[in-house]
Amino acid sequence: MSATAGGTPAAPASDGRAVAPAAPSRTQAAAAGRIESIDLARGIAVCLMILSHGTNGLMPFDDFPDWGQVPVHAITKFSSSLFFIVFGIALAVAFVPKTASPDWPRRRNRLLWRGVVVLFWYKVLTVVELWDRGRGEIVDHLLYRDFPSFVEILGFYAIALLWIPWLLPLWAKAPAWLRWLSPLPVIYASWWLLENFGFWGVPQLQALLVEHPDYYTWGQLARLPLVMIGLLVGGLLLRWNGRIGTRWLLAGGIALAGMVLLAWFALSADEMRPLLVAIARNVGKHPPDMMFTLYSVGGALLLLALSIAGGALLARAIKPVTIVGSDALMAFIVHISVIFILFRNVLGYYQAVSYERALVLTAILIVATAAWIWLWQRLTATLARRGREATPQRD
Repeated sequence: MSATAGGTPAAPASDGRAVAPAAPSRTQAAAAGRIESIDLARGIAVCLMILSHGTNGLMPFDDFPDWGQVPVHAITKFSSSLFFIVFGIALAVAFVPKTASPDWPRRRNRLLWRGVVVLFWYKVLTVVELWDRGRGEIVDHLLYRDFPSFVEILGFYAIALLWIPWLLPLWAKAPAWLRWLSPLPVIYASWWLLENFGFWGVPQLQALLVEHPDYYTWGQLARLPLVMIGLLVGGLLLRWNGRIGTRWLLAGGIALAGMVLLAWFALSADEMRPLLVAIARNVGKHPPDMMFTLYSVGGALLLLALSIAGGALLARAIKPVTIVGSDALMAFIVHISVIFILFRNVLGYYQAVSYERALVLTAILIVATAAWIWLWQRLTATLARRGREATPQRD
């Protein structure tokens, strides 16, 4: 999804000619292009995810050295929360401002089509992840009788992109106080349904909506509050990104919120290292419990604050990470295919390498993913330019 805020389009005059809009302010002009800090934050989330998958995909967690469990693998638990928050930010920046425009149905349909595309690749990559297992197990996962682990976050995005676009106009029209309070009733509704509703005896439906302890999946309502937080942050970023003072103020507020959550986590922990090891093992991740949420969201907010504070300068300084974040779906396709087809099956690295070698392979994979995305973007841009040049222009 593009992390852009389109500029004000020229309004058509009554005779069909375009009338130039009023000159934008410096803040609006700065916000009109691609906001690179969004790509950077998303890229950090993707790279942490690849770090987790690249090690977990090649060896069991019990074989990790102590320093691989904590801090390395524990830090990767920031990625999922950062994903959901950045998803909301991208929606707020690129789509919410357009909900009142005449071409909103086209933009909404573009989001819906993106959901269909993500759903397609979710199913393809599910087969890739499970292709060395029996056909029956693959069919169960394709039909939502069970859920994969490495690619399941794509399942969340696919479903979310099929229903959230319909609510964006309501979000845009809602008063500010309602938007800022809205995550609270969603959190309560998710908790109440989890504790009191049986979902007609269909645990897979519960897993898709509010999560289930027996399934590794991301519930739409369980993670929606993080998306809504992203929508709130994105609205502020759209207005404040153009000036370094306001951008740093926003980053400082986000960092403060992250530090409060991590301090709450630290003060609530009886023994820190055993708790971090448990979190690295995904204890409390599905459904999300308080300690996992405090840790994951707190760390995600700090990484988001760093990305916003650094802005375009930091995004360009670590360009490979930003490139990875500019096309997260392509990053999923590349790294899952390399891990499960090349590393595990062709080269036979599964449970046959040390943790240190797994880290080296993962680092190479991150760089290779960035290089592939860069080449793909250059290729598609070149083909699009040639297509425009080949199209005859009308007088």
